[in-house]
Amino acid sequence: MSSSLENAKLWLSDSYDIETRNAVQDLIDNNPTELDDSFYKNLEFGTGGMRGIMGVGTNRLNKYTLGAATQGLANYINTTYPNKEKSVAIAYDVRHNSDTFAKLVADVLTANGIKVYLFESFRPTPELSFTVRHLGCDAGIVLTASHNPPVYNGYKVYWNDGAQIVPPQDGAIINEVNNVKIDDIKFSGNDELISIIGKEIDDAFIDACVTNGSFTKEGKEEIKIVFTSIHGTSVVITPKAFEKAGFTQVHQVPEQAIPSGDFPTVKSPNPEEPEALTMAVALANEIGADVVIGTDPDADRVGVATRNNEGEIVLLNGNQMNTVLAYYLLEKWQEAGKLNGKEFIGSTIVTSDIFYDIAAKFGINCKVGLTGFKWIADMIRQFEGKETFIGGGEESFGFMVGDFIRDKDSVTTALLVSEIAAVQKAKGSSLYNKLIEIYVELGKAYQEDLINIVKPGKEGAELIAKMMVDFRTNSPKELAGSKVIRVKDFQSSIDKNLITGEETAIDIPKSNVLIFYTEDGSKVACRPSGTEPKIKYYFSVNAEINNVNEYSEVHEKLIKKTELLKQDFN
Repeated sequence: MSSSLENAKLWLSDSYDIETRNAVQDLIDNNPTELDDSFYKNLEFGTGGMRGIMGVGTNRLNKYTLGAATQGLANYINTTYPNKEKSVAIAYDVRHNSDTFAKLVADVLTANGIKVYLFESFRPTPELSFTVRHLGCDAGIVLTASHNPPVYNGYKVYWNDGAQIVPPQDGAIINEVNNVKIDDIKFSGNDELISIIGKEIDDAFIDACVTNGSFTKEGKEEIKIVFTSIHGTSVVITPKAFEKAGFTQVHQVPEQAIPSGDFPTVKSPNPEEPEALTMAVALANEIGADVVIGTDPDADRVGVATRNNEGEIVLLNGNQMNTVLAYYLLEKWQEAGKLNGKEFIGSTIVTSDIFYDIAAKFGINCKVGLTGFKWIADMIRQFEGKETFIGGGEESFGFMVGDFIRDKDSVTTALLVSEIAAVQKAKGSSLYNKLIEIYVELGKAYQEDLINIVKPGKEGAELIAKMMVDFRTNSPKELAGSKVIRVKDFQSSIDKNLITGEETAIDIPKSNVLIFYTEDGSKVACRPSGTEPKIKYYFSVNAEINNVNEYSEVHEKLIKKTELLKQDFN
């Protein structure tokens, strides 16, 4: 008997409800492939929570896997704070079952004596981060699978500073979760311990976003914006934030302003994908808009498109968007005389190295952590009272302005990028030209690209693991015709200079990531996704630039170089 079948038969006991038992029996009788994928392992409660396909099974997101995770979290909270009233804020997105899962999670918490602040309906993930701090909660939970396909859902855990959990705390919570048995889960909640929250928190959140994401009123009535929530949660907040910030020409894509867990108008509700903004770009061309902004379903990621010098709307990649945002923030801080060298911006290991150049330009620090905003939030926590965090971002279309929210935040980012576009338009320029001007100021233009290779299921996970082993045992000697001179292995924590043979320890938590650097300054990172069945290759190249008129030629050369790198990895 296979281990999957053995695990499945355990779910036929009276500890599981009849609907679950019937579904499991159906898999046993009729669908051995699905049975194997549903039960061959436990859906991992990782360092930030878990994400997976919804359905019955140990490797699926359902009542029992969510119940075990929440019971473990409740045990940890009650052990950590034994002599005080405990509270947790819960938000959820527009996905199928998110509202049901949120109530289930609330019931488990209240059954363990923990007060719950539950949003009345779907809300953005950054609002959950804000709410944890605003209400002084001990933790927060959001039910979301971000931009994953409709069959997915997820569960992310935040601590009392509004940031996702990180080591060593995450390990302690994971240990509690792993020790939970099915009969330990308390599903019978106490509704008297649930407070429904909504407009009051919304208003406070919007006020904070406008305060942190606005520096001037210049041009805000003249800039024409197309905004789309891509059927997600930002539809309830971002339009109100635009209005409060003074933008008067904001046009929503009407078909995508309808919340839906099916995301019916897109292949993927991910603003990183150009296709997701097709309808928004079409509307922008129809009405002559200056900028396009789109957010993912839980409204932490944001995609930005703007007109280039030929008048065509082009999508900025995450590094380009964040370059403009970080530079503008630092300009404003410098103009206000607030920079004294004890400030920093945050970035990640797979994000463009341009952020080092930007920090050096303004005489501040750039701190770099693993992929994920919880690591940028952890920097804020570690340096609180010593250095001031100004802003930070990662290549996957996420940015955070200040520390009032401790996660990537599309709402404040949308306001800030729109302000930059408005200021540039008032000067007779554009957001696109602002990016080029920054490259010239730094003396170096950058270009990035990304390949995602999807390998679903058990076989896919095994293949991705083998690919990373192969990269370590048979590393490339050159990439796009340029010699590889340095390799960073974040799993072994070794940074090796291939010219001298010198090895340096990497002072960042271990992660299954490899980064190769070439003689001509190119950078390629290889990383299995932590939330999806895919392996990612990140490419970054750069070249000298001295004036804005050189950009078209330099940009074309950089595009060709990224294509050569991609060929090596395809």
